[in-house]
Amino acid sequence: MHDESEAPVQHGTGQAACGHVPATDAGQSPIDASRRRLLQWSALAVAAGWLRFPLEAAASQAGAVNAAPLQAVRLKPSLFLESLQTNRRYLLELEPDRLLHNFLQYAGLPAKGEVYGGWEGDTIAGHSLGHYLSALSKMSAQTGDAELRKRVDYIVAELARAQAKDADGYVGGLTRKNASDQVEAGKQVFEELRRGVINASAFNLNGSWSPLYTVHKLFAGLLDANALAGNTQALQVLQLLASYLAGVFDTLSHAQMQTLLGSEFGGLNESYLELGARTGNQRWIEIGRRLRHEAVIDPAQAGKDDLPHHHANTQVPKFIGAARQFEVAGDVDAAAAARFFWETVTRHYSYVIGGNADREYFQAPDSIASFLTEQTCEHCNSYNMLKLTRHLYQWTPQARYFDYYERTLYNHTMAAQHPQTGMFTYMTPMIAGAERGWSDKFNSFWCCVGSGMEAHAQFGDAIYWADADTLYVNLYIPSRLDWSERGVQLTLDSGVPENGKVRLSLERVDAAAPTRLALRVPAWCQGRFQLRVNGVVSDVKADKNGYARLQRRWAAGDVIQADFEMPLYLEQAPGDADTVVVLRGPLALAADLGPVEQDDTALEPALVADASPLAGFVELPEPGTYLASTSRPQGLTFVPFYSQYDRRSALYLKRMDSAQWDRESARRQREKDAFAAMQASAVDMIQFGDEASEQAHGLRSDTSFGGAYRRRACRDVRGKGFVEFHMRGDDRPLAMRLRFWGSDQGRFNILVNGKLAAEVAVARSQVIDFVDRDYALPHALTRGAKQLTIRFEPQHGDTAGPLFGGWLVPA
Repeated sequence: MHDESEAPVQHGTGQAACGHVPATDAGQSPIDASRRRLLQWSALAVAAGWLRFPLEAAASQAGAVNAAPLQAVRLKPSLFLESLQTNRRYLLELEPDRLLHNFLQYAGLPAKGEVYGGWEGDTIAGHSLGHYLSALSKMSAQTGDAELRKRVDYIVAELARAQAKDADGYVGGLTRKNASDQVEAGKQVFEELRRGVINASAFNLNGSWSPLYTVHKLFAGLLDANALAGNTQALQVLQLLASYLAGVFDTLSHAQMQTLLGSEFGGLNESYLELGARTGNQRWIEIGRRLRHEAVIDPAQAGKDDLPHHHANTQVPKFIGAARQFEVAGDVDAAAAARFFWETVTRHYSYVIGGNADREYFQAPDSIASFLTEQTCEHCNSYNMLKLTRHLYQWTPQARYFDYYERTLYNHTMAAQHPQTGMFTYMTPMIAGAERGWSDKFNSFWCCVGSGMEAHAQFGDAIYWADADTLYVNLYIPSRLDWSERGVQLTLDSGVPENGKVRLSLERVDAAAPTRLALRVPAWCQGRFQLRVNGVVSDVKADKNGYARLQRRWAAGDVIQADFEMPLYLEQAPGDADTVVVLRGPLALAADLGPVEQDDTALEPALVADASPLAGFVELPEPGTYLASTSRPQGLTFVPFYSQYDRRSALYLKRMDSAQWDRESARRQREKDAFAAMQASAVDMIQFGDEASEQAHGLRSDTSFGGAYRRRACRDVRGKGFVEFHMRGDDRPLAMRLRFWGSDQGRFNILVNGKLAAEVAVARSQVIDFVDRDYALPHALTRGAKQLTIRFEPQHGDTAGPLFGGWLVPA
C-alpha cells in the first residue's frame, strides 16, 4: 500500500519466495540436488511445466488438497502462540466504536467514539475496520474466544444499522476531498463514477486515497465474519454493498473499467469471486472477472516479466484474484498468470526473509543486492504472497511452496510484530545497522498494521492439509488437530526452529481418516533426516514433491518422530554471488550490531576468509547463535534475524577474501576523504532531513517530508508545496549542488531571493547510486549577498527530491 501521507523514503515511524541460490562453500556438505526445491525454482518450473501451466493440468489440479479448518487447530505453547496472544491483547485494546466513527457519521447517525489518528484520519479511513473485522474473525476461529466473536457480531450489527440509512445499500467509512478541497462522504467517489467521471491515478480516485482498496478491506472483513465467525448478517450486509458497487460498474465500458483499475483496488476481484462461490450468484463472479487489470495480468499470462517499477503490493492481490478466478470460474489463463507471477517474484525479486520491493516498488530482477536499504520488505507484500502461495499449493501440493511459506513466516511475519508491545513494522530494513520502526497503537493504522493484525491471528491455517487419502503436515508449529470431518485427532510437538525434532501423536483415527501421512522434508535439512514410527526407524525417503510419505493402518497411540538436521549454510543474493546470508534451518541469521540506542556509524561488516567463512563460526549455548571470527571489522555474534526487535543487525554481508577486504577498506576511506574535501570546499551545506542542519538554516516548508534512505537523511517536496532555507553568500559565481538517488525523477524550480534561478528536470537513470548535479545560479542574483534565501517549488504539481544534501559551491 502506498503511503500518500508520508515521504516515499520514510514511511510511518521511519522505515516504511526465497529464490536465492546457495553459496558453494568449501568444508560444507553439498546440498543434495533433489533437495534444492527452494533454491532452484527456475529449473523445476520449466521442467514441470508450471510456468506454462497446460490446460489439462489446470483442470485436474484445482482444489487438489484443502487445509484443515482454522477451527480444527489449536496452537500449543511456542513463539506463535505467544505472538497470537500478544495480538489478542492489542485487538482488545482497540475500540470498535472508534473504528466505526465514519461509518455511522456519514450515514447520518451519531458516532459513539472519536475517530482514530494516522491513516484513519485521512481519506483512506475505514480500511482498518475491515482488517480488524478479519483479524477478530480469524482469531475467534483459531481460539474459540467468545469475546472476539462478540465484537464481530457488534461491528456487523452496527454496519447493518448504518447501511439501513442508505436506500442504495451503500455503507462505508472512506472520505474524499472535493474540488473545493473539502472532505465529504466517500460515496461521492462512486456516484461520480456512475456518471462516467473517472479521475484516476495510481493511489487516488476522484479525490480519495485508494477507495476501492478500502472497500475491499470491508468486503474481506465481512466475508471472514461470515465464514470464520459464523455471522450470517455479514453476508446480508455484503451483498447489499456488492450490489450497489456492481451497479456502478455496470455503467462503465470496458475501457473505462481498465482506466478505473489503474487506481489501486486491493483484492476486490477476489472478494467478488468468493462472494459468488459462496452464494452461487453468477453475477458476482462476472463482476469479479471484469475486475481484471489487463495491463498487469496480460504480461504475466503471456510469461513476460513486466514488474520493474510497479508498486509491489498493488499487484499481489490482483494475482490472488486471478488464482481465485481459476478456482471459481475455471479460467486456466488466470491460473497461468498467477503461477508466473509467483515464480517470478519468489525467484527474482525476493529477499532472504521472503519479502520483496524497495520503497514499495519492484526494482530490476535479480538486483536486490543493490537495494539493501531501510525501505525494503513492506509487510503487506509478504502477507499477500503467503495468501497466493496457499492457492498454488492447493492446486499442486509440492513442498517447495511451504519452503517459501515457512521461511517468510519465521523471518518476516515474526519480525514484523514487537513481542512486548504488539506493534507492527511497515518496512523491515535489509540494510546493515538500520532499526525497525514500530507503529503507534492509536495513531498509525497503516496498511501494515491491518495486515499485521490478520497475520498474527491465524497461524493454524496452513499447518495441516489433506486430499482424499493423505494428510499433509507442512509446518512444524506445535499444535493440536481435531479434524472431525477427516476422522483424525493428533498432537504435534516440535523443536523447530531451535532444532529439527518433531513428534506427532495420533489420538483418534476413525475409519474416514487418511491412510497416508506426508511430512514435508524441509529444503534446509538438505535431504538429511530420520523418521521413526512407534520407535522403529523407517527408511522412507523424500519423494519428488518433497514429502516423506508413510502408509499403514493408523491407530490411536501411534507416534511418528522426525529428526531433520539443521546445518549452517550460506545463501547468495540473486544476481550477486558475493552478497550472502547465513542460515540455519528456516532461520536467517544476522550479525548483532548492538542496541538501537547505539549510533549507526560503524563500518558495514563483511565475511572475510580465504576459504570458508563458516569455518570461523562457533555455536554458542543459545540455539541458533554463533560467534564468528571471520566477520570484519571485528568478530560478531550471529543471532536469528527476526528476534532483533530493538537491536541493529546486519543480515546481508559481502563475502570476500583478505585481499578484497583490504581493497574495500581502502575504497571506503577514499570515499570518506572525498566527501570531507567537498564539505571543506563548499561555501555552505544543508543536510536535508537532519533536524539540526535544517534548523541552523532556518528551513521552513509545506507539503514536504523528511526521511532517510541508505543511511542518508533526505527531504522531498510535493505538489504545491515548497521548501525554503538560508545559505551563506559569496562574491564568486555559485552553483547549487544537489544530491539525488539515481533512479528518482522530478521537476522543480530553484528560486534565489524570490526570483527564478534554475529549472530542474531530473530524469530516471539506470545508476544505482547517489548522483550529484550542479545548477548554476545567475551571478546577478547572488553577487554581494551575505545570505541567500533558497526556495524549491515543484513544477505543475510534480516532485522535488528526495534531496539528500545541498551544497553551495563555486561555479
